[in-house]
Amino acid sequence: MKVEDKLTASIIEGVKALYGQDVPAKMVQLQKTKKEFEGHLTLVVFPFLKMSKKSPEQTAQEIGEYLQQHEPAIANFNVIKGFLNLTIASDVWIELLNKIHADQKWGIQEAAADAPLVMIEYSSPNTNKPLHLGHVRNNLLGNALANVMAANGNKVVKTNIVNDRGIHICKSMLAWLKYGNGETPESSGKKGDHLVGDYYVAFDKHYKAEVAELMEKGLTKEEAEAQSPLMLEAREMLRKWEANDPEVRALWKKMNEWVYAGFDETYRMMGVSFDKIYYESDTYLEGKEKVMEGLEKGFFFRKEDGSVWADLTAEGLDHKLLLRGDGTSVYMTQDIGTAKLRFQDYPINKMIYVVGNEQNYHFQVLSILLDKLGFEWGKDLVHFSYGMVELPEGKMKSREGTVVDADDLMEAMIETAKETSNELGKLDGLTKEEADDIARIVGLGALKYFILKVDARKNMTFNPKESIDFNGNTGPFIQYTYARIQSILRKAAEAGLTIPAVIPAGIELSTKEEGLIQMLADFTNVVKQAGSDYNPSILANYAYDLVKEYNQFYHDFSILREENEAVKVFRLALSQNVGKVVKLAMGLLGIEVPERM
Repeated sequence: MKVEDKLTASIIEGVKALYGQDVPAKMVQLQKTKKEFEGHLTLVVFPFLKMSKKSPEQTAQEIGEYLQQHEPAIANFNVIKGFLNLTIASDVWIELLNKIHADQKWGIQEAAADAPLVMIEYSSPNTNKPLHLGHVRNNLLGNALANVMAANGNKVVKTNIVNDRGIHICKSMLAWLKYGNGETPESSGKKGDHLVGDYYVAFDKHYKAEVAELMEKGLTKEEAEAQSPLMLEAREMLRKWEANDPEVRALWKKMNEWVYAGFDETYRMMGVSFDKIYYESDTYLEGKEKVMEGLEKGFFFRKEDGSVWADLTAEGLDHKLLLRGDGTSVYMTQDIGTAKLRFQDYPINKMIYVVGNEQNYHFQVLSILLDKLGFEWGKDLVHFSYGMVELPEGKMKSREGTVVDADDLMEAMIETAKETSNELGKLDGLTKEEADDIARIVGLGALKYFILKVDARKNMTFNPKESIDFNGNTGPFIQYTYARIQSILRKAAEAGLTIPAVIPAGIELSTKEEGLIQMLADFTNVVKQAGSDYNPSILANYAYDLVKEYNQFYHDFSILREENEAVKVFRLALSQNVGKVVKLAMGLLGIEVPERM
């Protein structure tokens, strides 16, 4: 039973005994006592003044005296105006710590057999280039959100839609045919996604040169772009792809497979995975079919040029294109097709799309269209919209000089972690394997934490140097505290100390220790809130606050040198549970914590 529930019951009894009135539990407002006052929980007494017919101070005093006599959980109280500050007895805190101590997965709810199924779509890469910094934020948010939804007792399916068709894919293919001389990932030693990305850049370079040449001959920019032989060839290739031309399809398949092998490596390094991957080449035709079905039912209409539209003026929006005049599909068509396939594959109760905020309007429309087409979850679909992520000017340049490549970024972070850790002497005495693994955990932890601690809706600047600082609100600071706790526990075990399954009561606790137990207990609410607000940053900032509190405690109190055996055992148990909750919180964010550092 939670401390709050226990007190609420006693307050209800007290009001009945003092003023002869029955009050509902929701009238009992308990909140955390403000830092500047003494106490753990504060009761707001204003709702009871009608019953007591006395001043706020007097009412608070009477309820306080009643609780001190009748509720063993209350050690003492003080009254500030209409607020009754209650101090909880040490034994109650130890009882609460025992509850946390007994639960290896404190704060995490397992999914029941009949739990709702939440599907989360994230990543959505294009097969013409490698993943970049924007994808990093997307993948980390999607993965963390999936973990948080699962920790709230939902069944979760993680899914990805790969944009594997269209003119941009044909550009890479055509450039490879023209300038590739049969280069492969094996022959060049390049990752497949980087190799294909280089040909996308090559296409662009040659196309721009063609346009410039045509403009020199007196054509306008528009005319030159329309007449560029390279672009005409790319469009022809797309037409052949749509017509199932065997040669074009074979090349498409081969180059896409190179890209997928590259993506898999990036995903593995990043620590993200998917339960099911959908491909736009499979879903766009399904989408066309659903649009035609909507046209027959009169949900949509056709214009003279043969294009199909949805009229959303009744919903306060405008007309939305669903199929072009030549019958080719747009993104919206593909999303409808993907929804159809997913609904056939899974009994979805809620659908969450992790997509940047430039697509806000798209998802507003998609929700209305899916609802019209009869998808039960359409109306309540969640667009988990996030802001742009940028780098401070001149920090890192990519191949194209504009977009930062995800692989390069992760590699640079691991390198920086190695340098920083070496300077601080944190890798002394470790084997090369251990040192490399710690550099990986710290470098990627720094990257992930720095991105996830920011509210997803905000634009952000990712600063590599700042993220890897061992002080302040960073991943390495939290990881270092975890490693420090593990080191204390190892030393205790070496000294023959064991932490019992039940920590004995009967010791006086300091406010610092009580505060830490209160924070640990709060983890259950933090996980719930992160789930209901779709906001992983709540977890990140909780983990930081917890280790900050713990470090102050570590600084002010001895643990292994404590003379009193019972107090020493209690402090070890407290440390162990702080470590456990830090590991759980960071785990939900997809961040590893090292056992030593």
